[in-house]
Amino acid sequence: MSHISMHTHLNRVQTFLAVVDFGSYTKAANYLSISKAMASLHVKALEDVLSATLLIRNTRNISLTEIGKDFYEEFKGIVADIDNAFGNVLQGHNRVSGKLRFSSTGEYGEAYILPLIPQFIERYPEIKLCYNFNSSLNDLVAEKLDLVIRLGNLADSAFKSRKLADYEIVLVATEAFLARHPVQNPQDLNSVPWIANSNLQAPTQWTLRHPHLGTVEINGINQFESNSSTAIRSMTLSSLGVSVLPAWVIKDDIASERLIRLLPDYSLPSQSVNVVFPNSPHLPHKSRAFIDFLLLHLAQ
Repeated sequence: MSHISMHTHLNRVQTFLAVVDFGSYTKAANYLSISKAMASLHVKALEDVLSATLLIRNTRNISLTEIGKDFYEEFKGIVADIDNAFGNVLQGHNRVSGKLRFSSTGEYGEAYILPLIPQFIERYPEIKLCYNFNSSLNDLVAEKLDLVIRLGNLADSAFKSRKLADYEIVLVATEAFLARHPVQNPQDLNSVPWIANSNLQAPTQWTLRHPHLGTVEINGINQFESNSSTAIRSMTLSSLGVSVLPAWVIKDDIASERLIRLLPDYSLPSQSVNVVFPNSPHLPHKSRAFIDFLLLHLAQ
């Protein structure tokens, strides 16, 4: 195989991977700075070489065939390794530079990540940061991010992760709400309105632990929901229901008694802050530097 044909094959594979990641020929073409027609030709040529159909196209979406899935899984790691290898060589062994794309939830980012950015930039002035607010793992692939910071215990995924810290979550409501819906024991939580976090699979199902009485399972009524801790806090302050919120989000509300901590003798499972990144053996220097920086500062 000549160098030219190898280069051609890599271009075609890169286009195919981008089409799958973005779910669109147009978005993939824009990302690769080629025309939509060229992107389509690349994928068609790849299918011709393989004598196999990789993608099923219709007017609404694009889906992978079984062979397409196998090909995607095989080559996404190879192409990522090539990109990272080039990046590592270009950066040099000790030089940390380049654009670092990452995201976190808005509330956690404003409280804990943004205050650290000036110190990180002072330490690594050649890194350019591109920071997004998001609470989904999907953007790690779709938005071509280097890493994402996520709250809560992670479900199994194809990505790698490192735990940065733990944080406490608490049950809260307003005094006005509790006047209408008294909560004197865990069982009362099963019959009151909840403001749920839609990022969670079972946002009103929790295990409460008492140091002497053991654990109690509760399953509340999902009356309202949001994927934003800020919105959940606001609805809770409006006396619409009980909610589970990170202690660091509402510490001032509890101190001023705008919110009342429910059943303080019981505790909820602690949650983790994780940094999630692609499953590749060659982690770029810029990503490793940022992860190590977060581990040093957030673990405190």
